[in-house]
Amino acid sequence: MRILVTGGAGFIGSNFVRRVLTDFYPSLEGAEVLVLDALSYSGNLDNLAPVADSPRYSFVHGDIRDSAVLDAALPGVDAIVHFAAESHVDRSVRDARPFIDTNVQGTQALLDAAVRHSIARMVHISTDEVYGSIEDGSWNEQHILEPNSPYAASKASSDLLVRAWNRTHGLNVSITRCSNNYGPYHFPEKLIPLFVTRLMDGGTVPLYGDGENVRDWLHVDDHCRGIALVLAGGRSGEIYNIGGGTELTNRELTGLLLEATGRDWSAVVQVEDRKGHDRRYSVDITKIANELGYSPQVDFAKGLADVVQWYRNNRAWWEPLAAKAGLDR
Repeated sequence: MRILVTGGAGFIGSNFVRRVLTDFYPSLEGAEVLVLDALSYSGNLDNLAPVADSPRYSFVHGDIRDSAVLDAALPGVDAIVHFAAESHVDRSVRDARPFIDTNVQGTQALLDAAVRHSIARMVHISTDEVYGSIEDGSWNEQHILEPNSPYAASKASSDLLVRAWNRTHGLNVSITRCSNNYGPYHFPEKLIPLFVTRLMDGGTVPLYGDGENVRDWLHVDDHCRGIALVLAGGRSGEIYNIGGGTELTNRELTGLLLEATGRDWSAVVQVEDRKGHDRRYSVDITKIANELGYSPQVDFAKGLADVVQWYRNNRAWWEPLAAKAGLDR
C-alpha cells in the first residue's frame, strides 16, 4: 500500500508518518509513505528525521493547490490522508486569506486530483471547531456546523467540499474531527508548547479572558491511531469524531503546566479575550468507538508529563522555530 500524506511534515501529520513507517498500526504494516508538504512556517523536515532513512519513505516539496505537483505525485498512490492546513486560530483572526487559500482551495484541488487519478481511499482530517461552541453535552457527527473563527469556517468549508465530492463523484472519503491535540513536535506557538517553553525559561504566559474556556485534550498518538482505524475501516462518506476524554478549562491546564515547570501564578498575565473565542468544545466518540473500536489510550497526566520533558530535552528543535516565528520568550 502506498499512502500520500499531505502536510506530513507538520505536527500531527509527521506523527502519523513516523507511526506508519515503524509499523505501529497493524492495518498499515509495510505501507509506503509519500509526504507532500509546502514546508510553510510550521512544516519542518526535522519532524521526520527519525524515519528519513526508511526505504518506505519519500518526500515531495510542493503545494496542494498546484495541480501539476499533484498529478506528478498521485500515480501509484492507493490512499490519501489529508492533513495539510493552516490551523492557528489567532493567525486566522489577523489574516484569513491563507486559510481560505490552503484549507478551501487546496482541498478542492486535492479532491479533483483524487478523482482524476481514481484514488481508492481518502481520509480528510478536520476539527471539532467546525461545530462552534457547546454549553452542555457533546457533539455527535450529525450536529450542524456553526464555525465561529475564520480558521473553523475554512475547515467547515473544506468538510462540505469533501461531502460534495463523495456524493457527486463517488470518491471513497471519510472525515475525522478531532479535539485539541498535544504531544511532541508541536509547533511552539500553540498553547501547551508555548506555555511550557516560556515557563521553563522563566518567562510569562498569557491567559485569555477569565480562563474558563473548556477544551478536550487528545494525545497526538491517540488521534493518529483513530485516523489509522478510519483509513482502514471507516465507511465512505461518513464522519468520525476523535476525542481524548479529558476536558479542562484553560485555567486548569495552566495550573498543571505551572506545577510541571515549578512556577507559580505570578507568571500568568491575564489578557483580553480573543475575538469570537469559543467557550467549550466536547465531542461524542460513540460512533468511532462502536464501529472501529477506538478509545483514547494515553493517560493525560502521563502524556502531559512526557511532553514537558520532551521540550526540556529538545531545545535544538523548538528554539529556532520560536525565534523564527517571533515568539517572545
